[in-house]
Amino acid sequence: MMKNAIRNTVGAVLLGAFALSGAACKKAAPPSGSAGDGQGVAQTASGDVIRIGEVGSMTGSEATFGTSTHKGIELAVKQVNAAGGVRGKKIELISLDDQGKPDEAATAATKLITQNGVSAILGEVASSRSMAMAPIAQNHKVIMVSPSSTNPKVTELGDYVFRVCFIDPFQGTVMAKYALDNLKIKKVAILRDVKNDYSVGLANFFAETFKKGGGEIVIDQSYSAGDIDFKSQLTAIRAKAPEGIFVPGYYTEVGLIARQARELGVKVPLMGGDGWDSPKLKEIGGEAMNNSYFSNHYSSEDKSPVVQEFITQFKAAYNEVPDGLSAAGYDAAKILFDAMGRAKSLASNDIREALAATKDYPGVTGKIMIDEKRNAVKSAVVLKVENGEFRYQTTVNP
Repeated sequence: MMKNAIRNTVGAVLLGAFALSGAACKKAAPPSGSAGDGQGVAQTASGDVIRIGEVGSMTGSEATFGTSTHKGIELAVKQVNAAGGVRGKKIELISLDDQGKPDEAATAATKLITQNGVSAILGEVASSRSMAMAPIAQNHKVIMVSPSSTNPKVTELGDYVFRVCFIDPFQGTVMAKYALDNLKIKKVAILRDVKNDYSVGLANFFAETFKKGGGEIVIDQSYSAGDIDFKSQLTAIRAKAPEGIFVPGYYTEVGLIARQARELGVKVPLMGGDGWDSPKLKEIGGEAMNNSYFSNHYSSEDKSPVVQEFITQFKAAYNEVPDGLSAAGYDAAKILFDAMGRAKSLASNDIREALAATKDYPGVTGKIMIDEKRNAVKSAVVLKVENGEFRYQTTVNP
């Protein structure tokens, strides 16, 4: 788990609550483009640098999402700068902490565009926070690329909004079919976070596919992010005797849910999505998470050269094995830089066209194509939690 220290590198400016002690914050020049001129503020990519913004939850209850993603983005920046940059210009990364709050994410996006004059924004991880940022990016005609927001609504908010991850209809289908075909489960309970767009949407897509496949949702219970007592919901679930429980929430609550389920004698597998992916899941849930399953963006056990080279470089930089959020952050940055290099110019509309034309990009999280709705078409993996480790089970292609 990364603490409140983020390595400062040449060409990286870290702003906000997580700034390094002694790290210099460079004053950004005012943007030269303006919303509505067909170019956007990406015209600020002049001189020797291209400013890229990042918005993430570096602090707050879901801090590992932000810090993991930041490490992946930062590694991509280091690599591209070491190779000469993009179009001969170095990338300058300006990272802001949204504390895990949608309103702060919107404020950060506005600041990056209107004060820092960034050419594009990477972020957010959480769908609710991406949806707070997207209208701002769209209004200013500034590219926004989410590494791992999976709710379909994110990219529906504008044609300057992209993502490099799969979306929840696919992720829900993956887990529903895995439950039916691999775990041979026919009766499932759902426990969803009603305040989380990601959780609500993923639960709906899972239920739809599961029922179409002949499965039964025996009970659908809810909680709210920040809750710590789930025994009432779990007692109601226990009474329905499900063969599995689908919990499409974030690791912060999932670990507690697993512990309390086991305390109540509920031994069936828990299942979920990529919101489980955090080292903290193991710390919070402990042995209670054993024999549970979740869909994710990649597996560190993947032996492909692209994945293993990324892991080698990441471990050299941070002395840890990257999680799926780090891999998605890395892919988001690299795909953006690739599009910038292919674009006719560094104007926003030209970058947008190049991003939209991305096909078969060899990402760490799989081969990626951007479809007509600016979503990534790519594979997902299913992982099993086993003695504190995330073990690869299978890859599911779209």
